[in-house]
Amino acid sequence: MSEAPTEQTILLVDQDHDFLDWATKHLGAAGVRILRCDNADNATKVVERTPVDLVISDIAIQPYDGLELVSRIRQISPTTIIVLTAGFPSTGQVIEATQRGAHDVLRKEALPFELRPVVENALQIVEDRRMADHPAAELPILDGRVKIIGVSRALQDVFKIVGRVARSDAPVLVTGESGTGKELVAKAVHEYSPRRQQEMITINCGAIPENLLESELFGHEKGSFTGAIARRAGRFEQADGGTLFLDEIGDMPLSVQVKLLRVLQDGSYSRVGSNETMSGDVRIVAATNKNLANEVAAGRFREDLYYRLNVVEVRLPPLRERPEDIPLLAEFFLQRITRKNGMARIRLSAEAVNLLQQHRWPGNVRELENTIARACALASSTVLLPGDIPLADAPGAMRGSFKSALDQLIDAVPAGADGVVWVQRELAARALERQDGDMREAATLLGVTAGDLRRILSDSPLASTESSR
Repeated sequence: MSEAPTEQTILLVDQDHDFLDWATKHLGAAGVRILRCDNADNATKVVERTPVDLVISDIAIQPYDGLELVSRIRQISPTTIIVLTAGFPSTGQVIEATQRGAHDVLRKEALPFELRPVVENALQIVEDRRMADHPAAELPILDGRVKIIGVSRALQDVFKIVGRVARSDAPVLVTGESGTGKELVAKAVHEYSPRRQQEMITINCGAIPENLLESELFGHEKGSFTGAIARRAGRFEQADGGTLFLDEIGDMPLSVQVKLLRVLQDGSYSRVGSNETMSGDVRIVAATNKNLANEVAAGRFREDLYYRLNVVEVRLPPLRERPEDIPLLAEFFLQRITRKNGMARIRLSAEAVNLLQQHRWPGNVRELENTIARACALASSTVLLPGDIPLADAPGAMRGSFKSALDQLIDAVPAGADGVVWVQRELAARALERQDGDMREAATLLGVTAGDLRRILSDSPLASTESSR
């Protein structure tokens, strides 16, 4: 005889009894038990004495608000999922709700369309936890050690995948455009895993010359090559028991890919210049902004390594696909920048927020952060207006200035030169000079990988002197 499905319990908390009646009918379904109360104190008492899977509460509930209710419920029952509702939630409320552990914040006017899908998603998480016996410390809600800001559906999907994969040792491949926050996701996988007491070691595969990358990964023996004046442990050895994050894995040379494949197959490797076989317990998380399937087809990436790495893929959506996260991110950066620099509190006008949401953000979250930092540095008041936001494609003087600069650059192309190649090298060299020779920072400034920048500069006179920095 098969077991009856486990009943799932939803607690509705709202002072509006008409809303409670509507939500009870709207969410009623077989296997779902709905409880209801009209104040925060009673809601807390219900959760104390009854297992509740999902709480849906108004932010403006009394005698304390929904944000405080989130904190109290998380202390009483860490596995309970909490969704807050509001007539028009402010950016600060949404940020704080997310950081305290709320699963979502919904506008009340959108509830007829959004409430049921959000509830179904939350109850599926509950069911998945029951099946996998997830401990409470490893919820798919990233509200503690790693700060990932956003309430969009796309980002919630990322949270769910991270929450599920963190407990395993399966390799994870994080994909997405430059500046989307791939390293943050890698940190979240580590911090929510049983390996969190050990280190997460990071190595940028595109920022290290090919002849040094093998040594960086696996270590070397004294005298194994010019400059090897002592034995050195590699990153794999240092990450034993923890996590190794391989950033820009798409730029890893084929010669090193072979050795990485061996580690993934049987956990063994050797230091450069040594015949001793070593082994380690290392969880691999890799990241790339390239399409590795295309790289495989072009012969630049090993197919067998690709499938070894791509056991679980976490795709980070670009910022233009989640405009609802832009106000939260902008507010987060504003608070962090002003607090760090001891500045008076600065806020964004509604028109400035609208401008930010209309921009396509080719540099993604990193570009948004840099834009907010520049706006704060140049701010003449405590309210940022559209004219205070330094966007490259903003209307007015900035657009004209940008066009003028492009015209000057085109005019400077030497006769007979390949204009596109020449401009690429000039931009690369200028970015490298501006960042004091730091290859990774220069690549970040241009929105490319360090490996791409190195290739652009490969025939440039600057490459031989600057690329090693």
